[in-house]
Amino acid sequence: MSRAALSIRSKLLLLLLPFVVAVICLGIGRYYISVPDTVRVLFSPLTGTAAEMDSTQLSVLFGVRLPRVILAMFIGAGLAVSGAAFQGLFTNPLATPDTLGVASGASFGAAMALMFSKNLLAVQISALIFGMCAIILTTLISRQKGKSTIIMVVLSGMVVSSLFQALVSLVKYVADPQDVLPSITYWLMGSLTGISYSSLMLGLPFILVGTLVIFFLRWRLNIMALSDDEARSLGVNVKRIRLMIMFAATFVTASCVSMCGQVGWVGLLVPHVARMLFGSNNKNVVPVSISFGAIFLVVIDTLARSATAAEIPISILTAVIGAPFFIVLLRKTGGTQL
Repeated sequence: MSRAALSIRSKLLLLLLPFVVAVICLGIGRYYISVPDTVRVLFSPLTGTAAEMDSTQLSVLFGVRLPRVILAMFIGAGLAVSGAAFQGLFTNPLATPDTLGVASGASFGAAMALMFSKNLLAVQISALIFGMCAIILTTLISRQKGKSTIIMVVLSGMVVSSLFQALVSLVKYVADPQDVLPSITYWLMGSLTGISYSSLMLGLPFILVGTLVIFFLRWRLNIMALSDDEARSLGVNVKRIRLMIMFAATFVTASCVSMCGQVGWVGLLVPHVARMLFGSNNKNVVPVSISFGAIFLVVIDTLARSATAAEIPISILTAVIGAPFFIVLLRKTGGTQL
């Protein structure tokens, strides 16, 4: 595949591969369903043959696994594209979706909600609100004389992230150690358990809209790597584009955290993999990150729910699998595409 531009065949492959992986993973679990059976059951409502299908297969696929796989695809794609956006925007290879404190703010909101309620919808709403509060707070702190610099934004994000992490620790400290604390701790490690279609409808629109904004502005991310004066000379409104990308990535990150807790490594690992394989042009990095991110988290979630009798928190697997894979890529490329 060319590093200059993705071919039509490559683009088609990137579009179809996440769905192929999703169909395969739908059948994997303690109750195994073959790929042909999975396809037949999935299309049975459209073909009018749902009544002829095995009721257990229908229940497992549509009631349990399909919402999880859909969520995993969106979360993986969203976190990966947010990481790619932040890395391109700040020209910093270590930038992640939590650069502006969004994930920490959303985690605090979720922890607060979990302390008073077990309602998943309340947890999502609270996490989303505090994630938005984090980006607003970061923006306000970073402004000096009506202007913000990238360094001030990043430093402000680090401070806001540390503040919310301390507040999360405070919530865990005062939470009931018997009933509430285990729920908060497990949620913070990331899990797609208990997701429903109504929950998907609350968070997915934010992820979809934010991802599309970043996708359509991916050409501008290349220009944002230049100095502000050089970018302006090319006719780009630097301030507006920077804010649009920041808030789009923030919406995506806050929505992801609000739905499944903190999931590490996706926003750091996947954009680097895309960059190492296809070059540093964001025209390629952004769509590749979306596709690879969706595939990565669908596979990770499948392992999380089927590898052992007890479900493994996602963040543990993303680190255990992601770190060695990242090391291998670094050794092969020497980090030259960072």
